[in-house]
Amino acid sequence: MTSSLWKGFVMCKAFSCIVDRKARVAWKLGTDSHTDLLEMSCTFPWLSSCKDDTSDPALMTFARVEITPNNENYLKPDAWTLRVDQSITPHWFREKHKEAANKAHKKWLAKLDKILVRKKIVHPFKIEPPAEITKRYIHMLRKWTSVGTSVGTSVGASVGASVGASVGTSVGASVWDSVRASVWDSVGASVWDSVGASDSVGASVGAWDSVWASVGASVWAYTGSFFLLPVWKYVKHPRGKYPFAPCVQLCNLGLVPSFDGKIWRLHGGPKAKVLFDISKEDLQKGDD
Repeated sequence: MTSSLWKGFVMCKAFSCIVDRKARVAWKLGTDSHTDLLEMSCTFPWLSSCKDDTSDPALMTFARVEITPNNENYLKPDAWTLRVDQSITPHWFREKHKEAANKAHKKWLAKLDKILVRKKIVHPFKIEPPAEITKRYIHMLRKWTSVGTSVGTSVGASVGASVGASVGTSVGASVWDSVRASVWDSVGASVWDSVGASDSVGASVGAWDSVWASVGASVWAYTGSFFLLPVWKYVKHPRGKYPFAPCVQLCNLGLVPSFDGKIWRLHGGPKAKVLFDISKEDLQKGDD
């Protein structure tokens, strides 16, 4: 039997946990769903006694709890706030239960901090690019094109699936969406617009499709750099090494790659000026 407590519920957010009368806490990194947590009796045997069969606050056996940043930004959280994520709070829910949940939240944060890189989001076109595009930067571009073409679907799919596989798909409702939105709001749209307004980029519709895809791949590669994961899907790479690092290195130097189907370019500066271009064939030759 499912009680009426679920009426009007919103999607769970990280950090989510189950707290019982004895202030025992069930939680798992990557699992935001209270329903999923309630099914983890193998990990938390005491959950088998938690029954969701009443709306009487005096008889409830557990509470659904969330602790989330007020600004919903997991890269730069402000104050973390605890709330009971149900319409009725059990009568027995007191300070000791909050303390137990907050203690579990600290352990959750410690695990999250092992895979989440809390670095500043930097817009590549706000970084002064190199005065000269040397062999070093061309080598980075070649490595990026080599990795990008080896991805079975797309860089975006690789990054999203890899984060989901490592920290749980349900985290997509909170940590992953927060990071993705923060990066794309700060960088993505602006980079696209800047490259689109730049001179000497392919004129045909087909070329622009390629340009948009290549610039989008660069932003996705940068987004993935906010996570430390051992394995990234759809691309071969040494375990523990970020396969899209060459693109991130270019972005951190103020350079954004684009490709129109024939020509690779490196853009830089406030107006995304084309600082370097090379044909696909010449780049692959390695004659830099």
